[in-house]
Amino acid sequence: MLITDSNKIETYYQALLDRKQSFVGIFFVGVKTTSIFCIATCRARKPKLKNVEFYTSFKEALDNGYRPCKICKPTENANQAPEQVEKAILLVKEHPKDKITDFQLREKGISPEVVRRWFKNSYGMTFQAYQRMYRINNAFQELKHGKNATHTAFDSGYESLSGFNYTFKKLVGKSPKNSKDKNIILINRLTTPLGPMFVCATDTGVCLLEFVDRQKLETEFKDLQKLLNATIILGENVHIKQAKKEIKEYFEGERKVFDLKLETPGTDFQNSVWNCLNGIAYGKTQTYQQQAEKIGNPKAVRAVASANGCNRIAIIIPCHRVIGKNGKMTGYSGGIERKKWLIEHERNNGSK
Repeated sequence: MLITDSNKIETYYQALLDRKQSFVGIFFVGVKTTSIFCIATCRARKPKLKNVEFYTSFKEALDNGYRPCKICKPTENANQAPEQVEKAILLVKEHPKDKITDFQLREKGISPEVVRRWFKNSYGMTFQAYQRMYRINNAFQELKHGKNATHTAFDSGYESLSGFNYTFKKLVGKSPKNSKDKNIILINRLTTPLGPMFVCATDTGVCLLEFVDRQKLETEFKDLQKLLNATIILGENVHIKQAKKEIKEYFEGERKVFDLKLETPGTDFQNSVWNCLNGIAYGKTQTYQQQAEKIGNPKAVRAVASANGCNRIAIIIPCHRVIGKNGKMTGYSGGIERKKWLIEHERNNGSK
């Protein structure tokens, strides 16, 4: 929200002048004279107090017409994992079967408090819960390949089979013995110039890519788990790694077409609409009416718009390229300002 409290405004403005690291992510400052917004540590020349306004989230700054600063890159750096958190995540990836303790973190020069706070704010869970999901995902893969449950439990650092069974069932939804017909959807996080996104993937391909502040995201997660008879847990596979690489290339203006494998559970009509979206060229736009005509159902404009809204794989399946009949920007789950940014980004890089 827009900050109106005069004491807070004074505090935030001083933090901006002093480039205080501790205020990164606490406020986003919009500069009225340039229509740019920044984070507290921005190196750019400081504006006068009368020319700024403060917001509590970058989305609110975007929604009010401000563009991200090219110097401090607020939507990336305000949400990026601090170096200590990156080190902690690397420890988990390098030792997926071990339980990393606070003592071990401190030995590596990592503050457990910083790690805990970041995971709570970014994932809504503790670092310990994050580790458990990684260990259970690793165990799930081993069980699927025929490994004995008892050996898997003790290899995964559990002191008892009952403790392993309890945690496994709680996260996967079924006991290790009955989980062979159960699927896993892995979820991970990436940072973009428009803010952090969640990416989900099965063994088949990417099944979700959404901004973390997307409306009704929890409902999307529930629907996806039901459609795929799967449970979402934290992890990373080849599809997620490739998605991170290709999305980074897209935002850098180096990629116009995605090569990712996708999994798009939905009705035949929805999939026909999503396939049609993939036919809209990079840097081009299309109306809902044109989209309905292309799928051979010109009267289904509202149904087409609804199917676009059900698209779970933002950017890759480019629903942002669909506009209203009058040329105006219409509904986009990530926010209209993001939609404008994506279309402008593609038009600026279309000739490269």
